[in-house]
Amino acid sequence: MLPTETLDIILLTLRIAATALVLGLPVALLTGYALARWRFPGKTLVSALVNVPLVLPPVATGYALLILFGRTGPVGQVLYDWFGITLAFQWTGAALAAAIMAFPLMVRPIRLSFEAVDPKLRPAAETLGASRLTVLRTVTLPLAFPGILAAGILGFAKAMGEFGATITFVSNIPGETRTIALAIHTLTQIPDGERAVLILIAISLGISIVAIALSEVVAERVSRAARAL
Repeated sequence: MLPTETLDIILLTLRIAATALVLGLPVALLTGYALARWRFPGKTLVSALVNVPLVLPPVATGYALLILFGRTGPVGQVLYDWFGITLAFQWTGAALAAAIMAFPLMVRPIRLSFEAVDPKLRPAAETLGASRLTVLRTVTLPLAFPGILAAGILGFAKAMGEFGATITFVSNIPGETRTIALAIHTLTQIPDGERAVLILIAISLGISIVAIALSEVVAERVSRAARAL
């Protein structure tokens, strides 16, 4: 039986990772599709900006979030004054930080999956009377789904393990922002924390293995259906 504190940390981490995925995946899907299929001015710049969180130190990203979304920041003050929303030092801020750090890892496989879909399929389907939206829904998305699923798994895993941007933006508050990664960091600083650290690492590994296994099953079924189109 897991201690209540450990269980709370796990559940909070899952909630933050799931929220980050819900926030980031739709934007990553649109961004990946646009970079793969659209031509527009500044496309190279957009592609570079998407990958900025990968090359910036996570602490720098967290500090930028604190400046922008803090209570007195240009975005944070508007959110608080107009909607009563505070992100800094809240679990919702941890989800935002995780979503931003995971964003490049989601965009990359999505972009590659759309680029791998034969662009000639759309005009062929349109000659049969299908609209562009129908082609996207019934042909392009099913063929690209394995890449989208991989992006979701990568994003979820990154959100679960995010550390630098999270601790800078929302600190390490027990019961509010202390995720598994932050808890492991805390436990390594105290005597006799090794056992709890090993338990959290084992649980993280177990969750990751289950998620990857499920994604493989779903991807295989979707691939079969796509090949049957």
